[in-house]
Amino acid sequence: SRRYKMKLSYLFKSLLITFLFLSFSMHAAHHEKPENDYEEGQQAVLDAFGWDFNQAEITTEKISDNLHVLFGYGGNILVSTGKDGVLLVDDQFPQLKNKIMRSIRRLGGRSIDYIINTHWHFDHAEGNNAFGPDGAKIVAHENSRDMMLNPKPINLSFIVYPQQPYPLNAVPQITFQDNMKLHLNGDQIELYHFGNAHTTGDAAVYLRDSNVLHMGDVFNMSGPPFVDADNGGSIDGIIRFCEEVLKVINDETVVVPGHGPISTSDDIQTYIDMLVVVRDRIQSQIDEGKSLEEILISDPTREWRDMYGEGPFIQGLVDRAYAGMTK
Repeated sequence: SRRYKMKLSYLFKSLLITFLFLSFSMHAAHHEKPENDYEEGQQAVLDAFGWDFNQAEITTEKISDNLHVLFGYGGNILVSTGKDGVLLVDDQFPQLKNKIMRSIRRLGGRSIDYIINTHWHFDHAEGNNAFGPDGAKIVAHENSRDMMLNPKPINLSFIVYPQQPYPLNAVPQITFQDNMKLHLNGDQIELYHFGNAHTTGDAAVYLRDSNVLHMGDVFNMSGPPFVDADNGGSIDGIIRFCEEVLKVINDETVVVPGHGPISTSDDIQTYIDMLVVVRDRIQSQIDEGKSLEEILISDPTREWRDMYGEGPFIQGLVDRAYAGMTK
């Protein structure tokens, strides 16, 4: 039956993850400074996602004459071009710098002048390492700057990314607490932070005049979200953050998710509704005293599988949501 197959699939994945963890731990135990040995662990994560930077392709989708979205490896990049220069919302990886710049030049830009990081995770902000030293002014929530300078491992549930500290020329020079405004390329750009959600430093970026919103990984359209529970994220926080964003935007807003296709405010509402169902299923079983393993077998995220197919974040959402809800 499907449930039996799901149990076998989960058992196989658990054994595989255990093997990978033990292999990495054994290697680290024989390394003189395992806390500084990031490269191997990071490459393991890139391999798990199937990301080979040499094979990466950057594609572009137009929103308006001066607003485009770049899709590649990692988070979606929103690009604003105009008389004030080039603004990126998120910047993927430094290894993709040349490919990103080729796309920017096709849009009429010559350099990256401003960057807004929606949060500090590697697949959205490590491009800072390429563009920061070239003079880009970087903006983010204050907690994201703190996490870039003093990072902790990112536990994706099926694998862990060992995040190295960002150099000073790659961290935000400008930070905010709850909200702030920028005025660039004819847009009033509003940054909002509605508390801990995907991380403790998430920023929703709303270009009010263009009516375009970038949500970072608080809103995901490639599958269920990742809850960075070990670093302060929570499923309740993601739900609340999205509910607050809907009070800011309107039915015509163009929504750029952290991953996946350009979306709408209706998609955010559907996402909220689906997360509430998952949250309530997990909470009811926690209240009954059930273990994580028992909750996983009950398949609380089955609708996500029906929508997106099998993937590591289907059960990863349950694992990380549970971790946040039982702290």
